[in-house]
Amino acid sequence: MNILVRRFNSIPTSQQDTKLIRQIKDLILQGLHVEALHLYKNQLHLHVDTFTPIIPSVIKACSLSQTHHGFGLQLHSHSLKLGFNSESVISNSIISFYAKYHDINSARKLFDEMSQRDSISWNSMINCYTQNGNCLESLQMFKKMYECGFVAKPELIASILSVCAQCQRTKSGKMIHDLSIVDERFENSVFLSTALLDLYWKSSDSRMAFHVFDSMEDKNEVSWTSMIQGYTGIHDSNMAIDSFRKMQIKGIKPNIVTLISILHISLELNLNTIKSIHGYAFRHGFHSDIRISSSLIHLYSTHTSSLPLIKPIFENSTQRDLILWTSIISAYSHHKETAKNSISLFNQMQKEKFHPNSITLLGILDACTNIPSITSGIGIHGYIIKTGFDSDISITNSLINMYSKCRSLKDSLKVFQETPTPDHVSWSVIINAYGIHGYGEKALEIFKEMKEKGIEHDSITLVSVLSACNHSGLVEEGDRIFSEVKNDGKLINLEHYACYIDLLGRSGKVEKASEVMRKMGMKPSVKIMSSLVSNCRIHGRLDVAENMLSWFIELESDDAANYVLLSMIYAEFGKWLNVEGVWRDMKLRGLKKSCGFNRVEN
Repeated sequence: MNILVRRFNSIPTSQQDTKLIRQIKDLILQGLHVEALHLYKNQLHLHVDTFTPIIPSVIKACSLSQTHHGFGLQLHSHSLKLGFNSESVISNSIISFYAKYHDINSARKLFDEMSQRDSISWNSMINCYTQNGNCLESLQMFKKMYECGFVAKPELIASILSVCAQCQRTKSGKMIHDLSIVDERFENSVFLSTALLDLYWKSSDSRMAFHVFDSMEDKNEVSWTSMIQGYTGIHDSNMAIDSFRKMQIKGIKPNIVTLISILHISLELNLNTIKSIHGYAFRHGFHSDIRISSSLIHLYSTHTSSLPLIKPIFENSTQRDLILWTSIISAYSHHKETAKNSISLFNQMQKEKFHPNSITLLGILDACTNIPSITSGIGIHGYIIKTGFDSDISITNSLINMYSKCRSLKDSLKVFQETPTPDHVSWSVIINAYGIHGYGEKALEIFKEMKEKGIEHDSITLVSVLSACNHSGLVEEGDRIFSEVKNDGKLINLEHYACYIDLLGRSGKVEKASEVMRKMGMKPSVKIMSSLVSNCRIHGRLDVAENMLSWFIELESDDAANYVLLSMIYAEFGKWLNVEGVWRDMKLRGLKKSCGFNRVEN
């Protein structure tokens, strides 16, 4: 404070003051906020008349530095002593200062005490509320601003619309939209229209989103990206890709956010489309961005044939962060042939001083499961305990699964028993562990205990229980459990039917299995069909297989695989005339058998 007082007792030197103001503003523009404050503090000859033009810049430097809160308070105090609190330009800057330091009460007190407020004053106070997550207050302040005759700039309206979207106040957002149409004082801009797009997409009102977009005279990369993100949100991959192409046809270059958005939906697209987007990113210099690299690695990992493309993406990355490391570790961990690479990368990551997070550890445990390697799994388990990640229930569940798949039921059970509060996934995994080791009755005991403890089971639990019955040949028990779940009105999916039908088929109840498949109300998968046909062959029931496949051919008359399967059944029982008839029928329909390939490894 003494520095400030001494400064205002000095002789005026207007030329020096003007130079100082310019230097301080230049430093702030360069982001050198602390340097700007040091320059201001070191000036001993600053005239009092210079206070008004320079103080907003100095207060802005205090806000942006995030380390000079005390000095900002001094400046506020001194402006009050000198009577400059009536200057709206100074008060506005102080409101913004308080907003940056999350001091809403002080900002509101200053705002309420202002004798005169301009549009910037209202803008500063509304932004104070929005920046600190006070959605309702910002909307109320916006309403008061309009009632006082001030019309907000498009940037502020966009900010308010963003608040409406976040707080699910769609009605308020629509009222602002209506206001912007009927009040001619509102400026129409691409900025405002894009904010409306975002509001309607987040409110699941795609019809209004289309209307706003079609009404826009000027569309930039941000508005096109908003549409792509909207299509991504409703999982309409075709329209997202179509928008991506249209914006380029119209000469608008997608930005990095556009590419990230389109890559998020590419999981639903074919490999060629993903490669095309990768090519675009490479040609336009976006491929070196960590976010793009991570997304591409993740997408390529979902296609076994594209696994060789992952390594060059990672190696050509100029920067690597934890997300990129986690992406490639997880990508390799899903496939048995690359799981060992995942473990090597995990070790390399730590050598380069990157510390794994829970997602990285889940990926590496998946790798240990797919190899399978209990030695590596034990090592990772030790790391998890040492770093405190054993309190993460997702990691605990992954450990239970890893030990069971690595043939160590004892260790799997030990981890489960040491879990303080196992969730329904934990119970499902330990049930599955007993099932795959052939202890079906024990799996059913644990399922019973789970229900007695009041833990709600889900579809994953039911799959685990039915699989356990299947592995141990517990037909009656599996039949009873499936019927109970179905009678309770709980959701039965295709995987549940697959387990149940296979259970019936293995035990020789192929007629009942066939009847269940016909009445299940959903299209049978290839897995279900193959399983049941195989069981019919084992139990010598050609009639059941023939009737079932004939029925299925009526449903899927254009699928050559069904005809081939039927011909194999006839061949199995020496009915060569029937085999010839099936192939003749295929020829008449123009169907061809897909080529098969043998793989020879050295």
